[in-house]
Amino acid sequence: AFNNQKKTTIEGKGVLNNRISEYILTNLSQCGIKTHFVKRLNMREQLIKKAEIFPIEFIVRNIATGSLTKRLGISEGTVLERPLLEYCYKKDELNDPLISKEHIFSFGWADENEIKQIDKMTLRINDLLSGMFRGVGIKLVDFKIEYGKAWNKDTEKKEIVLADEISPDTCRLWDNITDKKLDKDRFRKDLGDLIPAYTEVAKRLGILHEQSNVSVVNVTKLSSIKRKKR
Repeated sequence: AFNNQKKTTIEGKGVLNNRISEYILTNLSQCGIKTHFVKRLNMREQLIKKAEIFPIEFIVRNIATGSLTKRLGISEGTVLERPLLEYCYKKDELNDPLISKEHIFSFGWADENEIKQIDKMTLRINDLLSGMFRGVGIKLVDFKIEYGKAWNKDTEKKEIVLADEISPDTCRLWDNITDKKLDKDRFRKDLGDLIPAYTEVAKRLGILHEQSNVSVVNVTKLSSIKRKKR
């Protein structure tokens, strides 16, 4: 968290993120969003297309929280009239500074046509994810995504693809009724119960069955449990 300033090891989180990201990227792909995801190999690994990553983080905010409230004094939980799209320079040692399109174009991190295409894709992804989470009683507060250019063998040229992961590590997710945080803020703010929160997201999305009785204790055993079920 906080650009690698706060760190620890949380057993089982990678397993949950792998499954959640697989589910989301697969659904986005079925809706016409091109991604680097090919398939999940096992409980902890994915096969992806090699992509040249843009040095930019694209952030979409639907509800004010986090750094936005600190920078602008906006009240926590304010619902924005329209999605707010922000850009950050992907550089941990500089704390991923907020940048403008002019910075992007001036330093050659992407050209105008690429940003126009990415902006359109990003807002489309926000629509799709908001609907997906709303359907399971979760608010998509904000999220961060990245893009890259990957080779398309059919067109024999590089194309822009959604890259990295989409999971509770990269999204802020609140319960629709209680506003309970079901994301990385449980680690950032020392709220505890991170694995149960991530597990709740997976269960609501239908990735884990309610009967699986996943808990903090046995979530690391998911791999062997799934193999036995097969």
